[in-house]
Amino acid sequence: MSQRVLSVVASALVVGLAATLPAAAAPPYPSTEKRGAHLQRLARELVEAGAPGVIVRVDDGRGRPVEIAEQAAWTRRDHLLKAGDEFRVGSNTKAMTATLALQLVAEGKLALTDPVDKWLPGKVPNGRAITLRMLLNHTSGLFDYTQDAALRPSMLGKDRRRWTSDKLLAVGVKHPPLFAPGTKWSYSNTGYAAVGAILERVTGRSLADLIRDRIARPLGLKYTYYPADGTWRGSHARGYERDAAHMPPSVPAAFRDLAGPRRHGHVDVSGHDPGWGAAAGAVVSTTQDWARFHRALMSGKLLPAAQLAQMRTTVPVDPARPDGPGYGLGVQTGTTPCGTFWGHDGGMPGYLTTTLTDRTGGRTASVVIATEYWAEFEADPKIAKAARALQSAVTCTMFGKPQAS
Repeated sequence: MSQRVLSVVASALVVGLAATLPAAAAPPYPSTEKRGAHLQRLARELVEAGAPGVIVRVDDGRGRPVEIAEQAAWTRRDHLLKAGDEFRVGSNTKAMTATLALQLVAEGKLALTDPVDKWLPGKVPNGRAITLRMLLNHTSGLFDYTQDAALRPSMLGKDRRRWTSDKLLAVGVKHPPLFAPGTKWSYSNTGYAAVGAILERVTGRSLADLIRDRIARPLGLKYTYYPADGTWRGSHARGYERDAAHMPPSVPAAFRDLAGPRRHGHVDVSGHDPGWGAAAGAVVSTTQDWARFHRALMSGKLLPAAQLAQMRTTVPVDPARPDGPGYGLGVQTGTTPCGTFWGHDGGMPGYLTTTLTDRTGGRTASVVIATEYWAEFEADPKIAKAARALQSAVTCTMFGKPQAS
């Protein structure tokens, strides 16, 4: 995921809600059936606006969650979309990577004040001044490796090489630092590649094993894993982008020619290897599994209180808006008229995902949109408008706040 995607989604949640909430006194809270019908209508409108598919799951903590799957008719020949399908979580992975790092902090094996050079000597410019905390909250100043042309073939599905955290880190640090460590905020997947390399160095185990043994298995997350390649383990949502002939003009030429089967003016990118996301974005999960992860994380099941408090210690994403969205250690937060959310979002070709929770983990929500370029390149205003409406309604529903229908 790029900084542009994070900005687009955060804006949809924080700004969009203010525009859609009714000004008058709130009506009675609707039943699960009515809430589901309202969200299903908005999901259908998003598909009608051009999204190939949408999965929604919302749990307001009061009873049965709302689960929705809507898809364009032309995608049904590939797969019948279900609410429980696996999907690529993209940068939501960062929440798991940060959790692993904080578990090791709690065990005394790492410290948030550790300089990068302690674990990766000579690998990172300014490595003696960049701390683990700076890597986790994007204040390291490291250039984002996803902006390097060397990654483009993998991102387009044309190069299936296995990227390791060390190799991705090497790509990022070829570029000059953006600023002195700790002085500004800039979203950097390179920082998380460094964290991934540190985790593997400290434990002597792969990131895939750490996620499985420290998070997925203890929580019973049967459909959550760090894939060895582009192979899916179970029923999964198909992700699509428009093919080169139908690509909106705002998409740069270098990103237009995606590999994959052609369908109805689109390319099926589901078979792409997400390995280039690594510790920053490679995980596969389901909306049900991710809700369970959020509940465990925010309730203190995965981290002691001290480390959970560190995770929630944020820096402003926009220095001009110190009270606006903030970023902690692998999680972002924002305050809307319906409540203050925690979570993350993630994007890679074919998948744009937003996962949210409240401070306790008792309320959770996920929106999975089976296409991503509309946000990455601001390529489709119709999809963006419909996505804002759905994401706003989902957030209010999670907080138990009615919205105008």
